[in-house]
Amino acid sequence: MKFMVTIQRDEEGTWVVECPSIPGCVSQGATKEQALKNIEEAIALCLEVRAERGLPLTIETRQLEVVA
Repeated sequence: MKFMVTIQRDEEGTWVVECPSIPGCVSQGATKEQALKNIEEAIALCLEVRAERGLPLTIETRQLEVVA
């Protein structure tokens, strides 16, 4: 499965990665590469937990174009 993730640095320089289509699925790392590796593990665990609890695996996300 493929998932979109967001990547940003916090105030302390830690890389924070979130998977918007899986509520609460967030990870971090000291480097961008480490954070991306960590989110892969987090996604697998989040999907497992959601399946065990009978929750939908993902929520719908869409990409919109906004003209400003």
